This record gives sequence, structure tokens and C-alpha cells, in this order.
Amino acid sequence: MDRPEPHALLSEPFALLTVQEMSEADRLTIAGGVAGCTLMEAAGLSIVRLITEKYDRGRVLILCGPGNNGGDGFVIARHLFRAGWPVDLALLCDVKKLKGDAAHMAALWQQEGGRISPLDGAVFEKQSIIVDALFGAGLVRPLEGMAAEVVEKANKAQAHRMAVDVPSGLEGNSGQARGVVFEAHMTVTFFRKKPAHLLYPGKRLCGQIHVTDIGISERILARIKPETHINHPDLWQSQLPRPQAEGHKYSRGHALVLSGDKTHTGAARLAARAVLRIGAGLVSIACPEDAALIHAAHLSAVMIKSYGREVEFETLLGDERINACCAGPANGVTEETKTHILKILQSDKHVVLDADALSVFAGQGQILFAAIKKRKNGHGKNAQCILSPHDGEFARLFPEYAASTPTYDKLVSARKAAEKSGAVIVLKGADTVIADPDGNAVICDNAPPYLATAGAGDVLAGMMTGLLAQGMTGFGAACAANWIQGEAAALFGPGLISEDIEGQIPDVLRLLFAG
Repeated sequence: MDRPEPHALLSEPFALLTVQEMSEADRLTIAGGVAGCTLMEAAGLSIVRLITEKYDRGRVLILCGPGNNGGDGFVIARHLFRAGWPVDLALLCDVKKLKGDAAHMAALWQQEGGRISPLDGAVFEKQSIIVDALFGAGLVRPLEGMAAEVVEKANKAQAHRMAVDVPSGLEGNSGQARGVVFEAHMTVTFFRKKPAHLLYPGKRLCGQIHVTDIGISERILARIKPETHINHPDLWQSQLPRPQAEGHKYSRGHALVLSGDKTHTGAARLAARAVLRIGAGLVSIACPEDAALIHAAHLSAVMIKSYGREVEFETLLGDERINACCAGPANGVTEETKTHILKILQSDKHVVLDADALSVFAGQGQILFAAIKKRKNGHGKNAQCILSPHDGEFARLFPEYAASTPTYDKLVSARKAAEKSGAVIVLKGADTVIADPDGNAVICDNAPPYLATAGAGDVLAGMMTGLLAQGMTGFGAACAANWIQGEAAALFGPGLISEDIEGQIPDVLRLLFAG
């Protein structure tokens, strides 16, 4: 299957907007004739509705900042006050320094008889709800001074904590906390979620997330053309391979999974069985001679192809019926593994590189990236390549983009790594990010904590390989496999081990095939 044009896989209902893109959405809406104060009024009202629906009537403290986030806070205060709720409001700056819509909303609050207290520790009494309308998504530096002190005190208060847009102190794009952050039980954002709502630690610090409609037209998205989305079947459902009545096992792809030696065989079996379970017609394990009998004792439907000399491995790889390879799980961080990877990349086969296939190039990433890019200019130009590192493996290949860097942004790092390597990058974790060299990216939000178990990555590698073997693009296969694995783990629930994932795949596929 040829690589689709950018955005061909993307579905706008699941778009994620950066802080800059959301600002552009506001700007375009206002330019189209909707007043900024109308948007602010709608935003504040949507939060008031949630407060009155979710919480019993109680005293509310609203913390307001100097910008539009603070303006939202004044709207919330006014409408709660009108509804009979006791409201306390504290402002970080002098009210005379407010500008534009925020100043207008502050004036309306004062016309209602509302008081504005200075933002300090004295505003905390016995409030049952604290609303953070200090800074929102636009802040790009740590909270300081009184703002930081107040947020720390709010986090210790025995009250429900709600954030407007993004908790103050949290970076709206990266989801990173560079200092103290308002720890919300609930966050209300507008029009579309932002990356910070899905990327950790942001996802945890946001609590339950609600997206409300404030009157921005869906047509705005066509002008913004967002390139980041929440991973969802609507993105790749049309690519998902389905068995055909006239199909046969050879038409459903033949994958090759590389195994380690006799003491490291389990990971390859986990991957190989996942290849079959996700729908590929055939799968073979390529293993050293000393591992063949061990595999034979555990496998039935998976074929075993052993090799002794390197020339025998090359012969296995030369089988034209094999169209996808999975390499890395427990292969060993050895020169032999490196040699195997480079030979696979010289072929026209789709490939998933995981675990040891990545670590073996630590400090030598350029060798791997050159091999990936070279095949795009040769006979393997349509062959797909997926790299699926966890944070440690990612740091070995891309130290300049690693989580240890001071300004780490997982989404940006995955995109840069995809561009640099020429491969689809699956940067794994509780908030897996998938990016391709064209700039498209998704964030996965359906991974339950049960997936943090040994071997889950091997199963995922096998699933991606199986989907590649059946004709999905690298980006599509990575997105589909990650979503399916998350759903499979959720179906099984507590006590999950990696072997259990495979058994849940048919139930997830059944649901997907049923639409």
C-alpha cells in the first residue's frame, strides 16, 4: 500500500491543538465576527454549568490572573454569584492593570457587587471548590512568588480543585511541569484538547478533562490543519485489513521474527504469536540452531527456520514470500544483531525494530538512519520502517531529544526523531506518541496501567509487524496496533501478563470489524 498524503489518515474530531493553534482558532473566530467577550462569556458559562452539575452548592474560591484566563474566572464568579453560590475572588494583579476582555469582565463582576481580594494566603478559608483561572496554557515559565505560594496552598486545601483550560504552571504543549503546578481534580478546556491534557505528567495533573463548546466553528480546523491527533480507530479504520472470502494465507502476508539464542527465545515467541493473532497469514521464526528445539516445543502454527552460518541467514531473508520482519526482542546487543538489522534494511521488506535492534546502535544512530533512508531511494523505497523505543532506548539513539534534556517535549522529540531517522517512531509509555517523517503524530490515551508488564513491548512489535505484512502503512500499523493493544489490556484487566494480550485481540478485532 502506498504512503498516503499527509492528513489522509487524520480525523478532525480527534484533533489536538497546540497553544498556538488554539490562539489562531480564537483569532480566526473573532476575525469572522464573533466578539472576544462573547467567547469568554461562553467559556465561563460552560464551566459554571459543570460546577453546578458536578458539585453540591458550596463556597467557591476563584483565583484570577492578569490575562484572558483571569477573564474567564470573572465570568465564572458572576454567574455563580447570580445563582446564589457564595463566591470569593482573588486577583494576582491590580484590577486597573487588566486589559481588553478581561478588564470588561472584571467591571461586570464589580457591577454585580463582587469583591476582588489580593491574591495571597489570606483568601483561603473554608471553600469547598477552588477554581484556577490564573494563567492557563499560555505560561511558558515556572510559577514564581505569590502565585507559586498560593498554588502550593491550594494543593493542600481540602477542596475540589478545578482548572480553567490547563492547570497553572503546566506547559500547554509539552505537558511538563517545570515547577509547582495546580493539581486539578478536573480541568475544563475549550473546542479541542491540547497535548498537555494527554502527555504525562500533565494528564495526571489535569485530573478529569472536559471539553466544552464555546462557539468556535468546526470549519476553523480546515484552516489550521492540525497535525496532532488523539489515536482513535477513525484515523486508521479504513486501512485495517479484513479477511476476504477469496483470500488465502499467502495473500495475508508472511512475516519473519528474529529470535535470540537458546536462553533468549520467549520474546520472539510473544511477537510471532501476535503476528498471527492480528491477522497475518504466516509467520516464521528465524533462530540460531541451538534455539530451534526450544521453539519447536512451544509452537505449533509458527514455522521455525534455523540458521548456522551467516550465509544461511541471508538465504532466509532472501525468501521473496516474506514481506515483513520483526527484529530486536531479546536478540542480544551484539555485532551479529547489528549485521542482521543492516541486512534486513537492504531488503524490500517492511520492518519493525524494537529493543536490542535499537540498543545495538547506541551512539551510532547515524549508521541506522542512513540505512533506513538509503532503502527509500533504492528497491525498498516503498518498504515501511517502524522504530519502537521506550525512553531508555530512545535516549541511546536520540540523546539530543531525550527526556533528560531541560526543555523536553515528548511530542516534539518524537517528531524530530522521525524526521532524523526517516522512520515512523513509536515512543512508548503511558502516553505513547507515534510520529512519522511527514510531521503527522498521534498521542495514545487508552493504555491502562496493566500494560506495564514484561513482554508487552514484544507483543506490540509483533502486532505492528503483522499489520505491515497485511498492507498497512507504517504510521497506520503503529497507530492501530497501539490502540488495539490498549483495548485488549483493558478487556483483560488486573493481573494482565503479556501472554494474556494475544488472547484478547480477537475480541477487539471483532468490535472493529463490526464498526
